[in-house]
Amino acid sequence: MTGRVALVTGVSRGVGIGAAVARALAPDHHRLLLSGLPGYDDAQPYGGDPRGVPDLLGELGDRADHLPVDLLAPAAPAALVTEAVRRHGRLDTVVAVHAYSTATPLGALDAAEIDRHLLVNVRATLLLAEAFAAAFSGGAGGRLVLFSSGQRLGPMSDELAYAASKAAVENLTTQLAPLLMPRGITVNCVNPGPTDTGYATPELHEAVARRFPGGRWGAPEAAARLVRFLCSPDADWITGQVVDSEGGFDRYG
Repeated sequence: MTGRVALVTGVSRGVGIGAAVARALAPDHHRLLLSGLPGYDDAQPYGGDPRGVPDLLGELGDRADHLPVDLLAPAAPAALVTEAVRRHGRLDTVVAVHAYSTATPLGALDAAEIDRHLLVNVRATLLLAEAFAAAFSGGAGGRLVLFSSGQRLGPMSDELAYAASKAAVENLTTQLAPLLMPRGITVNCVNPGPTDTGYATPELHEAVARRFPGGRWGAPEAAARLVRFLCSPDADWITGQVVDSEGGFDRYG
């Protein structure tokens, strides 16, 4: 694994899955390029984390850089891949943790808001995969890991646009895997289930915790450990899979 370079999108809050993935990949990667859009989190009800990125970079040292990139921009995904290769000479691992998610219930749907979900969650992910495939020159050992939220397993009635976009990401896993395996890149998708990243109100946190047999939410580190395995040599024969790592979460309980 010596000399490997990773790109992780969706890194902005210190308690987020993106940050946990960056920490998990650090031991196996010589360099990391992290990307996120802190302004997006600043605008959400749970609020942003001004110290999240600086503190994470402090943990990882000079092996990691961070670029705030808006994946609504059509050229942004390819630019991230190009920058990773420009800075570090190669790119071996791409983990697309980024997500756009706002309330989109039936009866209050807005066309522009639906488009934003599809552009960030689907178009940017597909363009990121294309750019990575074109730039990868390792011959073997390439890893592309996408993120879902298990939409095929049950409804998300208040987030219809998000659910539709993430279901598309799961399908992209199926579509991309046979195209990229001959190039030496595996493609898998992680569904971590409800993950405690500080966004839930106390009432929601308690209600969701009761739906887990273990009585607690998933932790970002649990998702990150799975990503690290999927990016390791031990997972070189796993591709085209959506891995549900939900701790037995009961959507209908």
